Amino acid sequence: MKSKRIEEREGERTFALVFEPGDEAMAGLRAFAKEENLAAARLTAIGAFRDVTLGFFDPGRKEYHKIVLGEQVEVLSLLGNVAVQEDRPAVHALEAHVRPTPEVIVVESPRHLHRYHDKETGLALLRI
Repeated sequence: MKSKRIEEREGERTFALVFEPGDEAMAGLRAFAKEENLAAARLTAIGAFRDVTLGFFDPGRKEYHKIVLGEQVEVLSLLGNVAVQEDRPAVHALEAHVRPTPEVIVVESPRHLHRYHDKETGLALLRI
């Protein structure tokens, strides 16, 4: 994965990320968030993956139900965020292997978002 800071203004940094074929997108995003010490950010992307794991949260079971698509998919819109969980950056987005590439824009917020474990839902929720 290659990255470049493309703007910095009033405490907000914006980065462009380009992944290589075969990269695991979440691992790359986690490594980038750690390297840049991101505490609060949002991300958007378009591109393509050779496989992807989607999911939704089942509140009755308090766990994610994963849906694996083991085929080439086009990414028309990918949204996610980065927040601090247990003193390190946590990325909330899908798992996937790149082919040929997603192009990701990461915008760091000047305010820090932190997650906490909510016992009622079982989720890591944003603390505002």
